Amino acid sequence: MHSLRRRPLLVTVLLCAGAVLVARPTTGDGRTEGGDGRGGAGTGAGARVATLYEEAADASRRYEAGRVEAAERRREARLLEGRLARERREAAALREELGRLARAQYRDSGGLSAAAQAVLARGPEELMRHEHVFSRSNGAVEHAVERSRAAEAALAADEARAVRAWQALERRTARLAVLKKDIESKLDEARRRLQGQADAAVTAGACRGAERLDQPPLTDRRAWVAPVDGATLSAAFGSGGDHWANRHTGQDFAVPIGTPVRAVGAGRVVRVSCGGPFGIAVVLRHTDGSFTQYAHLASVAVDQGERVAAGRWIGQSGTSGNSTGPHLHFEARVTAETGSAVDPVRWLADRGVPAG
Repeated sequence: MHSLRRRPLLVTVLLCAGAVLVARPTTGDGRTEGGDGRGGAGTGAGARVATLYEEAADASRRYEAGRVEAAERRREARLLEGRLARERREAAALREELGRLARAQYRDSGGLSAAAQAVLARGPEELMRHEHVFSRSNGAVEHAVERSRAAEAALAADEARAVRAWQALERRTARLAVLKKDIESKLDEARRRLQGQADAAVTAGACRGAERLDQPPLTDRRAWVAPVDGATLSAAFGSGGDHWANRHTGQDFAVPIGTPVRAVGAGRVVRVSCGGPFGIAVVLRHTDGSFTQYAHLASVAVDQGERVAAGRWIGQSGTSGNSTGPHLHFEARVTAETGSAVDPVRWLADRGVPAG
């Protein structure tokens, strides 16, 4: 009986221990305590988004290239169609001229036979001159008619080939549009899943650990780069609003969920946090002693203490924390702490990086 009374207490202890292991204790700002989280790959939602992100970009490029090429072939086909129409009009005019010459010959000869014309001519020179002038004129028109027919046939063949090429490209572009739409649909679903995991991590106040992404090779050798590609600048540094206690402390880059976020310069990860108004955020210390923060992320691809190169993917954009929509909140700071921010657009410009 004594052991039976102790069993409920043992079960409670085990359940509590399991909850602690799942939730992983964090510091007051949401940083994970104990270990650096290396090797944590989450469920692969971030990697799935990154893959689909690249596939969608490639599909968009191929679709746009196909659309442009199809438009060019369509333009060529229409130009050939116009040239063929002009050639046919010219051929009709030449045939009409040939008929006019034939009618003129008939009128001049009065319908007489060649023998009668020879008898009635005032002399052989007049007869030869008449025949030579008509023959030369008639031959020139006949030659022009034949050339026009040959040109018309060649143009008709060229037009047919251009139309076939245009229609084939149109069919290919239509298939690419379907493929593009399918990839974008899968990407939207993967983004929703990724953001759902990010929101759960922020609610729990515990980071899931770095999810390693298949990084492209670093071909840009500049010391400083923009934090994201293809962004639209939204809320600016120092602007006011209901979402900030005082003033906006960074520059917002409006980008879709899952957009790769890059380290703007070489440095070391000094903080990965998952809670509070910034949601999931990363802070870097750069080699020149300055700091940058990347907030409202959907996932992180680095661990605290890790060194990164300029342009290295450190996470994916999202809308975690105090955010009204998908974007990257980027800060440039004097220290790692909130409250030491400077104008990030000017900070980037001083390093040769245009923000917009």
